[in-house]
Amino acid sequence: MNSNRNNFQSPSQLKGYFAHTHYGLLNLHPNASVIEIRRAYRELSKLYHPDTTNLPLEEAKQKFQRLNEAYGVLANPQRRSLYDLQIGYSRWNVIQSPYDFTPSGSSPQDSHGTLEYLDTNDRPLSSGELFALLLMGITIVGCMFLAITVAWLRASSI
Repeated sequence: MNSNRNNFQSPSQLKGYFAHTHYGLLNLHPNASVIEIRRAYRELSKLYHPDTTNLPLEEAKQKFQRLNEAYGVLANPQRRSLYDLQIGYSRWNVIQSPYDFTPSGSSPQDSHGTLEYLDTNDRPLSSGELFALLLMGITIVGCMFLAITVAWLRASSI
């Protein structure tokens, strides 16, 4: 458990550009795992939730919304990949781009505009769910075929 605590860094300990990103907001390095992101979000959401914090209400709301936006982006693999490209981080290449691709005057956190909460339906289907959908599709097609066959047999017998 202590090894996980060692990965939890303050934004000032994060190097350079990543300190002002969603990763910096969650006090994580961009190579953090999904479990580390979820753990950091849960800890910080307890700290900044307007109902449980000692911060002024407006400040708590603002920090909690930014935290939710960061988690909404980083918890979704597709959004996270796009965000990583946007901030110039690559898991595959060692060399980082020296160019800043964000519009001048805006931080990477401002680029997403509206608040993005994590949707429970916003995930890929598991193999079991896909199999269940396949069975339901086969059942519907079979029922339709049976109904058409019964209707055709009754019509031809009259």
